Amino acid sequence: MKYHFRKATPAELPEIWTILQGAILRRKEDGSSQWQDGYPNMDVVKNDMSAGAAFVLTQDETVVGYTAVFVNNEPEYANIKGQWLSNEDFLVFHRIAISQEHLGQGLAKKMVEFIEDHARSLGIRSIKADTNFDNMAMLHIFAKGGYTFCGEVYFRGSARKAFEKVLLSAQ
Repeated sequence: MKYHFRKATPAELPEIWTILQGAILRRKEDGSSQWQDGYPNMDVVKNDMSAGAAFVLTQDETVVGYTAVFVNNEPEYANIKGQWLSNEDFLVFHRIAISQEHLGQGLAKKMVEFIEDHARSLGIRSIKADTNFDNMAMLHIFAKGGYTFCGEVYFRGSARKAFEKVLLSAQ
């Protein structure tokens, strides 16, 4: 299978929204409070798109995953209860979601690897991200991927676990 990681196009909004709706439902079925408050929604995805931050993972021509990737753009990270590993430029990703039909294939992990490659291509060595305390799948990806727990950040009134990985090279 050939996978590509690239910026999303406006024409892909319906596919992206279907993927996110499936992920929101899975979080609910897992008993999680994450993504059960009307976030993310279509306006969030449209804002990602407008900011040039909407990315998709494709298998051949099929969109199988979505995430938003920003450079130095997460104001809440300045208020961490804890300490980041670095204070240099960073890439942050939010809203990783894989389509229902492609679960169990390690695609979220693959997407994180593509995000790391994207950071290197920009000359950025720091990746920062956060997740809910009960998102076991994402916590597993952080643990296996060499991410370090740095503390807590707060979104919409809730604490989230914050992680950072400093990449070995920016090539």
